[in-house]
Amino acid sequence: METIRLRSRSGEDGILHLDLPVTMKEVEWDVTVTLQPVALPSQGKGYPAGFFEQTYGSCQDDPIVIDDEGIYEEQDNVL
Repeated sequence: METIRLRSRSGEDGILHLDLPVTMKEVEWDVTVTLQPVALPSQGKGYPAGFFEQTYGSCQDDPIVIDDEGIYEEQDNVL
């Protein structure tokens, strides 16, 4: 069994044509295809559609507070 990964684009007709290189000629093959669309640039590099619209402002009732002093002195003792 061999795994072949490739990326291909469907045509305007909505059909994806696959050309797969094989090692033997005149042989019958079992082929399994898993379709997973590639994230489009308009989707934000892998974020689901609408992610930012749904999550924007979700921390407004519980804002993140950053101390002015932090824990710098404690880190010096650890090192």
